[in-house]
Amino acid sequence: MRVIISAGGTGGHIYPALAIINKIKEFEPDSEFLYIGTHNRMEKDIIPKYNIPFTTIEMYGFNRKKLLKNFKTLKYLIKSYRKCRTIIKEFNPDIVIGVGGYVTGPVIYAAKKLGYKTFIHEQNSIPGKCNLFLSKHVNKIGISLKSSIKYFPEYKCVFTGNPCSEDAINKPAQNKQDFGLNPNKKLVLFVMGSLGSSKINDILIKAMNLFKEKDYEILFVTGNSSYEEIKDMKFSSNVKVVPYIENLTRIMKNTDLIVSRAGASTLSELIALKLPSILIPSPYVPDNHQYKNALDLSKNNAAILIEEKDLNGNILVKTIDELLYDDEKIQEIKQNLEKLYVPNSATKIYKTIRDVIDGK
Repeated sequence: MRVIISAGGTGGHIYPALAIINKIKEFEPDSEFLYIGTHNRMEKDIIPKYNIPFTTIEMYGFNRKKLLKNFKTLKYLIKSYRKCRTIIKEFNPDIVIGVGGYVTGPVIYAAKKLGYKTFIHEQNSIPGKCNLFLSKHVNKIGISLKSSIKYFPEYKCVFTGNPCSEDAINKPAQNKQDFGLNPNKKLVLFVMGSLGSSKINDILIKAMNLFKEKDYEILFVTGNSSYEEIKDMKFSSNVKVVPYIENLTRIMKNTDLIVSRAGASTLSELIALKLPSILIPSPYVPDNHQYKNALDLSKNNAAILIEEKDLNGNILVKTIDELLYDDEKIQEIKQNLEKLYVPNSATKIYKTIRDVIDGK
């Protein structure tokens, strides 16, 4: 199989793309890939590490507040579309796959106009603007949550779940000692997305002293953008600070509780791993989709939801303490997460892609 795949901007798009690539390789080891990403976002650093052929286009998202800036964005969109046509014709793929982020727009649209088979995957309960536009131009759409089907042409949709869930199950666990943690103590993992969140990090920094007397440990993943200003701060010995963790699911397997944003891929991983969570959805994302993602879990008693506007250090520590040592509540959450799990998601996506290529 020859595959062009595109996803960008955040780990929430990039890691599902990698999960799809890994599953295709598992079924068809001789497959060839070309990854198209943006020139200045996370994928440019992540994808080459996996020895996946990688090329870039210069793309920017539309600015909803400064409308005049969109003339420049439109210029780059047209330029990127033309470049994508050239790249696609030269590579001549069996299928072109989009896994989210505005970079996928010109890639998938160019592929469809050239007559190539196309597939997109939506991770969130509310689709992004790019996937909504592309849904009219693709052969099939994989959805992670049944609630998102109403936004797409239903006949194109396949309920696949999120491929990160299957990837999470298959990855080996990582030892706590790798981070200087005690293997015999409970672990609370703080992670606010691949880019971090300066506002939440400010709250967490102020809360860290409240963990000083606790008999559990904290692994605080700041995000790359905040690490430099946080790394030299003095915290108690039961708090460890790191900028970013590659393959985060490996340490999630040895985590007792996660405090996290509510990105779709993260939620799919904690559902797969049956990991209890306190979710603090970002209010700064389009259509407030993280809140709606988190609400799907909290309504099923499968997570605790705290909105950012209601968060402070005392509330956070109180919620962690109450949950971490309530064995009955922890078991209830794990059982409810089990009910939400979609098994073999990446395999379902592979089979859908194969069917599209074979014209089924």
